[in-house]
Amino acid sequence: MSGQIITAVVTILIGVFGCLGYFWGANRLLDIVFPSKGVSGTAAIDNLRRQGYIRPWLFVGPATIILIVYLIYPVISTLILSFNDRGGQNFVGLANYKWAFTDREFRQAIFNNILWLAVVPATCTFLGLVIAVLTDRIWWGNIAKSLVFMPLAISFVGASVIWKFVYEYRGEGQTQIGILNAFIQSLGGAPQVWISLPFWNNFFLMVILIWIQTGFAMVILSAALRGIPEETIEAAVIDGANPFQIFWKIMVPQIWGTIAVVWTTITILVLKVFDIILTMTNGQWNSNTLANLMFDWMFRGGGDFGRGATIAVIIMIAVVPIMIWNIRQARVESGGH
Repeated sequence: MSGQIITAVVTILIGVFGCLGYFWGANRLLDIVFPSKGVSGTAAIDNLRRQGYIRPWLFVGPATIILIVYLIYPVISTLILSFNDRGGQNFVGLANYKWAFTDREFRQAIFNNILWLAVVPATCTFLGLVIAVLTDRIWWGNIAKSLVFMPLAISFVGASVIWKFVYEYRGEGQTQIGILNAFIQSLGGAPQVWISLPFWNNFFLMVILIWIQTGFAMVILSAALRGIPEETIEAAVIDGANPFQIFWKIMVPQIWGTIAVVWTTITILVLKVFDIILTMTNGQWNSNTLANLMFDWMFRGGGDFGRGATIAVIIMIAVVPIMIWNIRQARVESGGH
C-alpha cells in the first residue's frame, strides 16, 4: 500500500514539474529563436509577431497531440475495424452492421437503451428541478442539497454494490437483509429477486443512475434559478400568480436552455451506461445495453473485434449529434456564438 502511495506521489510530481519545465523551456527557446530584445527596427516587430503566432501552440499543441492519439486515432481505427471480421484482419464490408440489426440480443439492447432514454433523463431533470426549487425556500436547504448531491461522488460500481444490498434476496424462510424485500415482507408480501424480472429489472437498474445523477441536475438547475431576476418573481406575485404558476410560467421558461443542457448531458451518459449493468446483472435477464453488449463481443467469448467495433460505432453515431447540440446550447447560454 505504501509503495502504491509513493508511486502515485512521484507520478504527480513528475507530471506537474514536467509540465512546468516544458512550458518554461519552450517559451525560453522561442525567445532565443525569435528574440525581441537586443534587436531593433522591423526585425524586433517581426519577431514579436512570430512569437504571437507560435506561443499559443506551445500550450495547445500537447493537448492537440494527446487528443489525436487518444481520441481521433481510436475513432478511425474502430470505424475501420467495424468492417473487418472476428480477428479484425479480413474485410467483410457491411456484414457486421447487417448482423447487428438482425440479432435478437442487439435489438433487445437497443430497446433497453430507448427505455433508459425515455425514463432516466426526464426523471433526473424533473427531480433535480423540483429539489432545487424546494431547497431554496427552506433554512436547511444547503444541507438537503449536500445530501442529494453526495451520491454523485460515488462511482457507478460503488453505487451498484450499495443497491445490490437494497435489492438483495434470500431464500424462502430466511431473513431478508435487502431493504426492499425486508420492507415488502414486513407488509405481508412475498420477497422477489427484483433484478431478475425481465423488463421490470430495467427500472430497478435505472433507479441507481437516477439516484446518482439527480444531484448533478439539482446543482446546475439551482444555479440557473438563482440567475432569475427577483423583479420577475415579485411582479408575478403582485399580479396574483400562485406558486405553481410562478414555477411553470415564470421560472421554467427562463431556464429552459439550462434544462435542455442538463437533459442532453444525462442522455449522453445513458447512451453509454455500462458499469451498472455489468455490476448488477452482467446483462442477464434481458437487461443488456449497447455498451455492455459491446464489451461482451469485444472481450468475451474469444473476442469478436468486428462486431464489438460495430456496436461502438453505433453508440458513437447516437452520441455525437446530441453532444454537438449540447455544446452549442451551452455556448448560447454562456453568451458565446
